[in-house]
Amino acid sequence: MTNTMNNIRNFSIIAHIDHGKSTLSDRLIQATDIVSARDFKDQILDTMDIERERGITIKSQTVCLPYKAKDGRHYSLNLIDTPGHVDFTYEVSRALASCEGALLLVDASQGVEAQTLANLYLALEHDLEIIPVINKIDLPSADVARVKDQIEEDLGLDPESAILTSAKEGIGIEAILEGVVNHLKPPQGDPEAPLQALIFDSHYDAFRGTIVHFRVFQGRIKAGDTIQFMFNKATHKVEEVGVFQIVRKPQKELSAGQVGYLIAGIKTVSDTRCGDTITLKQRPCDRPLPGFKEAKPVVFSSIYPVASDGYEDLTIGLEKLKLNDASLIYEKDSSAALGFGFRCGFLGLLHLEVVQERLEREFDLSLILTAPSVRYELFMNDGSMEVIDNPALYPDPTLIAYAREPFIKASIMVPDRYMGAVMKLCLDRRGINKNYQYLTSNRLEMIFELPLAEVVYDFYDRLKSVTQGYGSFDYELLEFRETDLVKVDILINGERVDALSQLVHRERAVERARSACEKLRDEIPRQMFKIAIQGAIGGTIISRKTISAFRKDVTAKCYGGDISRKRKLLEKQKKGKKRMKMVGQVMIPQSAFLSVLKTDTD
Repeated sequence: MTNTMNNIRNFSIIAHIDHGKSTLSDRLIQATDIVSARDFKDQILDTMDIERERGITIKSQTVCLPYKAKDGRHYSLNLIDTPGHVDFTYEVSRALASCEGALLLVDASQGVEAQTLANLYLALEHDLEIIPVINKIDLPSADVARVKDQIEEDLGLDPESAILTSAKEGIGIEAILEGVVNHLKPPQGDPEAPLQALIFDSHYDAFRGTIVHFRVFQGRIKAGDTIQFMFNKATHKVEEVGVFQIVRKPQKELSAGQVGYLIAGIKTVSDTRCGDTITLKQRPCDRPLPGFKEAKPVVFSSIYPVASDGYEDLTIGLEKLKLNDASLIYEKDSSAALGFGFRCGFLGLLHLEVVQERLEREFDLSLILTAPSVRYELFMNDGSMEVIDNPALYPDPTLIAYAREPFIKASIMVPDRYMGAVMKLCLDRRGINKNYQYLTSNRLEMIFELPLAEVVYDFYDRLKSVTQGYGSFDYELLEFRETDLVKVDILINGERVDALSQLVHRERAVERARSACEKLRDEIPRQMFKIAIQGAIGGTIISRKTISAFRKDVTAKCYGGDISRKRKLLEKQKKGKKRMKMVGQVMIPQSAFLSVLKTDTD
């Protein structure tokens, strides 16, 4: 395999969800014959079942493709796959920083969408060469001329340079490989300089520990070297370096311009940080590569096992998941209603769903998740500030001077016929319409500033509903802004149920409380006494539903006679019910918790 820098090309494929990125990767892998036909399977770079089912890439992968070009030279093409969802924007940015160019994939029937634009801007920030690729040209609904217009108007790229392909049918694959070789620059760097390499991903192997995916910018690295991570100053001795060709292929050394992996007995993935710089301990480089930041969770939820004896299994499941997912953070939590569990932080709602689904599938757990919340900044009367994400930690409201919540800038792309529905949805969620612009004659981009708390509730599902699946959504965090925050408690028979408490904006409090009370009324079984289900802010009741009692007909045996006999029996029954209510315990079934914590999708 050739290692001269002129014969290396490092590139990535960026696209909106479901524009055919994984299928195109499959065809490129097949075209370069690194996998036998017997071992090949669709979406070969997507290793998780969830990725295959949902058609999304969650964990980025890398593959080194040996290619003999038409000019007769042999090239090493390093394809650095990127996750395709807004939650993983930071991982995408680090993968792009490891490349010299990118294939921008656009669906011939869907056209340019929100994340196509967002990823293009990310690629341009890293000064990458962009090759536009129009995919799915074999579809009956494909409109190549319209998509070329969009590429010119929306993206500012030359539509004539766009390569037409159908990844599914294998059309235009050779043109893409030739385009990568001829249009992308070879990497720059000095193999004799001190080592400077960028970590863009890592995964856990049960036998070898953490396998670090990295790109060498300067210098060289080989087995036996002692390396140092510049962020946490940890040192490790390299056991093996190599390249990915679906399986790991060990190499003697990797030098400037190459992409590969290293194994150095690193115990957990969290010991390596995405975006960190690797250098040699004896001969370190002057400064780390730019752009590193720690991935910060933005959505928080508590996870509890449905059965209390599932706590140990949940602990083991989270520990094993953490080995592979450094961005997942968790700490122990407990609830009077649900027992022991964990408070977890996620990069976004998709990340939350993926973690929940992996725990349930891979570790066979039944889980309850509390309503997702975000981080709030509380400024107290004594001048101090507290950051909370858990309603259970909300202090006495009289001590709080004011609160602030995170806002996002949302970019929503829709056909113009859905403009009114999207406008209504965003304004209902306390959104501020900043501007909108027509990208083509019937397609527009709408920019809103929205509170993140309103987006994590069920915004994405509602957006897909009101736009019949045509709306695409991308967001970035802005800043914290002042808000009127209240804690809504749910009381059942006068007892506060801590697991159902929510932090919400005062405007939404009555609506959320009413919704929770209605769902609980439908789920909690009737008792021999009346059950009051109430939503409250502090001592003020803002909503109430009542589950009526079972009632025995105590007057059935009275035929005729004075009315006072019936009244006496009814009074006696009433006293019994009152006494029962005082000592009676209401058992809340797990289905009741699940119904409240599920978002409304009607």
